[in-house]
Amino acid sequence: MTDLLTAVPTCIEHERLAFALLEARTRGQYLTRLRTLSRDERAELDRRERKALASLVDHELEHGCNG
Repeated sequence: MTDLLTAVPTCIEHERLAFALLEARTRGQYLTRLRTLSRDERAELDRRERKALASLVDHELEHGCNG
């Protein structure tokens, strides 16, 4: 029998940070599909995505978790 606890995320903070990264990436993709972004808009979206990724990586290194 499969242990159901292994299927449940063990770290809520990791899940939150992973979702923030996904949201930043998705937002950029959707906006790019809607219209041409200005250089400043593109830079801000890239900055948000890099910040979200850095937070997730920092969390993984600090806590040793990956989901």
